[in-house]
This record gives sequence, structure tokens and C-alpha cells, in this order.
Amino acid sequence: MVAAPSSITEVLAVFSRGEEPAADQVKAAVKASLAALIEAAPGRSVEVRIPPFAAVQAIPGRTHRRGTPSAVVETDARTWLELCVGATLWTQAANRVRASGERSDLSPWLPLYEEVKLSLE
Repeated sequence: MVAAPSSITEVLAVFSRGEEPAADQVKAAVKASLAALIEAAPGRSVEVRIPPFAAVQAIPGRTHRRGTPSAVVETDARTWLELCVGATLWTQAANRVRASGERSDLSPWLPLYEEVKLSLE
């Protein structure tokens, strides 16, 4: 497992201070993390949505081609980034993640990066 890109750790540090990071910083962090998910779990069976920043298809399995995907995972940027660095576990985020359909449990692929400890410093 590799260290999280600085874009992700910087955004999470701002969130942990109770502040709102700049939208362009959040977008960069979300896109970097979704690219890492595609690399770790290539495929097109699950659509992962982090509105309003990005959405990708990943996870091996039956390929989704048109219309509404059969498996969707959607959450906010902060929750997604915390999942990516292990600051929040998949089971802990159940009330902040909407996951439906076959293969929508992303716990086999998360965290994507080495654990990051968040502090309120």
C-alpha cells in the first residue's frame, strides 16, 4: 500500500479542523483517489459517485454499459477520502454511504492508501 497523495491528506486536514476546503482542492483529491480505485479494482460493474466532483466505473464483474447501473456507491467527498485512507472503515460509514446492488461492498479495496491519522491540530 502506498502513501496518500498530498492533495488528499491536505483536504482531510482542512476537514478535520472543521473548515471547508476549496472546491478545486476537493475535486483534485477525489479524482486522484478514484483513479487509484480504478487501478486497484479495474472493471465496470460498480459506479462510484462522489457528487458533484466525479463518478467512475470500477470493480471486476458484469460490465455495465447503458442506463442505470445495477450497482452504485455514492457518498460525500469527506467520507470517501476518509475511507480511502483508513480514517473511517467501510462498516463505520454505513449511514453516510448509499450502496446498492451486487458488488457494491467496497471493503475489499479500501483503504486504498496507508492509514492517515487525522488530528484536530
